[in-house]
Amino acid sequence: MPSPRLPPVPRVHALRDFEPLARKRLPRQLYSYIHNGADDERSLAGNRSAFDDYSLVPRMLTGVSGRSQAIELFGQTYASPFGISPVGLGAMYAYRGDLVLTGQARAAGIPAVLSGSSLIPMETVAQAAPGTWFQAYMPGDPARVEALLARIERAGFGTLVLTVDLPVMVNPENYLRNGFSTPLRPSLRLAWDGLSRPRWLLGTFGRTLLRHGMPHFENWRAERGAPIVSATVQRDFLARDHLDWSHFRLIRQAWKGPLIVKGLMRWQDAQIARDAGVDGIVVSNHGGRQIDGAVAPLRVLPEICRAVPELPVMMDGGVRRGSDVLKALSLGARCVFAGRPFNYAAAVAGEAGVAHAIRILRDEIDRNMALMGINRLDELDATLVRHIDSFRP
Repeated sequence: MPSPRLPPVPRVHALRDFEPLARKRLPRQLYSYIHNGADDERSLAGNRSAFDDYSLVPRMLTGVSGRSQAIELFGQTYASPFGISPVGLGAMYAYRGDLVLTGQARAAGIPAVLSGSSLIPMETVAQAAPGTWFQAYMPGDPARVEALLARIERAGFGTLVLTVDLPVMVNPENYLRNGFSTPLRPSLRLAWDGLSRPRWLLGTFGRTLLRHGMPHFENWRAERGAPIVSATVQRDFLARDHLDWSHFRLIRQAWKGPLIVKGLMRWQDAQIARDAGVDGIVVSNHGGRQIDGAVAPLRVLPEICRAVPELPVMMDGGVRRGSDVLKALSLGARCVFAGRPFNYAAAVAGEAGVAHAIRILRDEIDRNMALMGINRLDELDATLVRHIDSFRP
C-alpha cells in the first residue's frame, strides 16, 4: 500500500530553500554539524562549483512522452537515480529523524544509507524501512569488526557501505567555534541555544527525552555507544590509521551481501577495490568535511568510471539540482547521493519536509529529461555535457 502523499512545504521551491529555514530552527551546534566543512571549506565550495564547469547539450525533436527515471542497482529497481547520504545525528535534527529519512526514502522508492553515527538502533530502522543500506566505519580491532558485521546482518541490512576516507578525525575547528562536540558538553551556551529554539527543544529534543530517554550513538559499534549529551563520557574514536586493503579483503570475505566502498577519489584505488571484490563505489570527499583542498568528486568521476567500467560507480558532494544529477549521470555515475539538503528538510518539516525535498528533485529530473530530449537515463552520455575548457581557444 503506497504511503500517503505528504503536503508541500510552504516557501520551499528548491532544495536550497530548506537551509535558511533549518538554520533558524536548529541550535547553532547542530546546524554547524550539518553545514560546516573542513578548515577553510574550499572543498565544500568546490563540490558545488564543479557542477558549474559543465554545461548541458540538449537534443531536440526526439519525442519525450515516455520518460522514466528508474534505475537498477544490485538487483533492486529504484524510482529515481538519487538517494540520501548517511549523515550522523539525524534524530537530533528531527524527532526520530533516522526513521523520517529512511522511511520517506523507502516510500519514494529511492536508496537511503543509515549512518554509523545514527542515534536510533539499527534494528529499529531496518524493521521500519527494509531495504535501507547501512554505512559503517570499521574499528581497528578484528574482533570488534566481526561483532559489528554480525550485528548489521542480524538487523536485516543487505547492503553495506564501508566509508574509508577518515583514518583520523577531521580538524574540528569550525565545529568548536559553534560549540559542537561529540558528545555535546553541557554549557550555558548550549542551554541558551536550546532555549532560544523552543520548537526544536520541545518538538525534537524534549519529546525524544520524554519518550525514549537520552539519545546514544547506537550503531557506532556492536555495543551501545556514548550518549549524545554528557559532561564526562568520551565517544569511542578508536584509531583507524592502520587499516589497509588487507582489512578490506577480510571484510569482503565476511560480508555476503553487496559491499560498497565510499570515499575513493583515485582511479587507481577504484581498481584495487574492484580486485578486492567490491560491488560498487561511491566517489566522495565526505561532503568537504575531510581534507580541505581535496578535489571535487565530479571532477574525477569520469576517470574512475573509465577505470572500472564493470562496476556501478556512484557519487556524492554538491548535488542540489536535477540538472546536477543529469550531469553526473552523463559523466558515468549510476546514482548520486545528497545528505545536507534532506537533513535540512527533516529539521524544517519532518516527514513532510523530506517528502517535499524528494519530490522537488524528482520533478526537476523529469522536467530536465524532457528538455534534454531523453526518455531513459541510459541515453545520457558524455556527448550531452560540455566542460567549460572545451569552449576556450
